Amino acid sequence: MKNEKLIQLLKQKNIVIPLYMLQFYPKLNLKMEEFLFLMYLVNHGEQFIFNPAKIAEEYHDELSGVLNKISVLTDRHLLRVEVIKNEKNVMEEYVNLEDFYHKLSLYMSEYLNEQAPSTQSNVFELVEQEFGRTLSPMEFEIIKAWLESNISEELIKEALKEATFNGVSNLRYIDKILYEWGKKGIKTKEDVARHQNKFKQDKKEKKETEVFDYDWFEDDEDE
Repeated sequence: MKNEKLIQLLKQKNIVIPLYMLQFYPKLNLKMEEFLFLMYLVNHGEQFIFNPAKIAEEYHDELSGVLNKISVLTDRHLLRVEVIKNEKNVMEEYVNLEDFYHKLSLYMSEYLNEQAPSTQSNVFELVEQEFGRTLSPMEFEIIKAWLESNISEELIKEALKEATFNGVSNLRYIDKILYEWGKKGIKTKEDVARHQNKFKQDKKEKKETEVFDYDWFEDDEDE
């Protein structure tokens, strides 16, 4: 009986991890246990019925552990749990890994220089480091659009610094900064520095003018 159980265990399906995944794994910003769980899900296909209890049984994990890992991968924009009507007109939950493949394709495209020069990858990585998380597919597209519209990598980094200085981790905020700079003809790091110095100087002169215009005589009359 014990031998039969052992044989069944040895016959269980293996989790296959492609070699390219080992190369791009660090970019996913996942713990090893989260990465292995993701690979377990990938082995089930791009989309499959979400059955947490069955997953916990197959993966030899607690139900709470499975749900926690699903939550982490969802927050990292690596999977979605969707409600879809099946062939029998019954609503069922499905795990969708489309976001994972989309993000992975972007990483691979940068590596292979198919869609963007290798120097651009620094921008994506820098934004992820400042935000403290991986970027969503939509955020990748926004940054890619900046680069394709000839906004320099240098200027994007300056806008990121400005956003970080103001405590904002939001691409919409950075996009607004780049838009305003574009209207003012700011295109380089030096332009940013000149604009900031001019702003400080104007603010200082305005403050000095306000002090100079104070009506001291009127103040004496009040006394």
